[in-house]
Amino acid sequence: MLDPFFFIMIKRLLQYLNFIISQTSILVGGQAVIEGVLMRVPGAYATAVRNPKGDIVIDRHDYKSIIEKYNLKNIIVLRGVLGLFESMKIGFKTLQWSADIAESSDEIKKNKIVDFFLTLLSILFVITLFFIGPLGLTSFIFDKNLNPIYFNIIAGSFRIFFFLIYLIAISKMEDVNRLFQYHGAEHKTVYNFESGKKLAINNAKTFPNQHPRCGTSFVFIIMIIAILTFSFIDSIFLYYFKTINLWNRIIIHILFIPLVSGFGYEILKLTAKYKSNIIFKNFAKPGLWLQNITTKTPDDSQLEVAINALKAAFGNSLNQYEGEKHTAEAIE
Repeated sequence: MLDPFFFIMIKRLLQYLNFIISQTSILVGGQAVIEGVLMRVPGAYATAVRNPKGDIVIDRHDYKSIIEKYNLKNIIVLRGVLGLFESMKIGFKTLQWSADIAESSDEIKKNKIVDFFLTLLSILFVITLFFIGPLGLTSFIFDKNLNPIYFNIIAGSFRIFFFLIYLIAISKMEDVNRLFQYHGAEHKTVYNFESGKKLAINNAKTFPNQHPRCGTSFVFIIMIIAILTFSFIDSIFLYYFKTINLWNRIIIHILFIPLVSGFGYEILKLTAKYKSNIIFKNFAKPGLWLQNITTKTPDDSQLEVAINALKAAFGNSLNQYEGEKHTAEAIE
């Protein structure tokens, strides 16, 4: 029988999370794109890309999040789900734009139909690698009705293993290595801004490649949260239906990705705010370690691109923020 005490504890935990998370805010964030960097700030985002001629091209947009429009910033989990959706939407759009700018003029223009199928194949690859693969392998080796906690710990371990192999494999590719350098440039520039020092190449160079709010850390946190969340969901399914097969699990787990992402977002914010706390500090370490793979030390020209992106995103409002410390400081 499902214990009501468990639900009371979850409710208390959410209330506690809402209290401590509401004490902080994430001011700036970014993403590496093809030969450039996307930077997002309150009310706008901008992307800077270096074209084949060596010039920096800027694309800026005013943007108000749905979370701000409908005052949802204090509704935990939901704000993470909506924020992730918006970030992915902006990220995919910007990634396509950066690829078009970075291409030389004599290259063949992309076909939208081909792009659609490539995107579809990419999604299917992700689902296969991180859902069908781990769940299928675990179901093959162990009983499908194995205790949900044990089953999801094993499947989650396979998922993390596949993720590590995938990151290491793609990091050997030249184009991906350059993307990871821009990822490092994004982190150093954000740190530069958050430190209160003037945005400049020489200042940005002094900061680390790793940042506690990085998407790599976010993905790792999601994988850990997924083990707990999917164990609970599978337990409920088994309680009512007595048995669960592979395809049940795949469909249910995919449907609950937004919920897992929402929890992951809240934990990521906590690890960034309380990084000196021994619990959150240790919890953040694996994600920071993974950034040794997904970030590389950028050169001055890449830092210049990242700084231009952040300055363009702020526009005339940069003077209101520059010179003051914001959110995170350098990691020791």
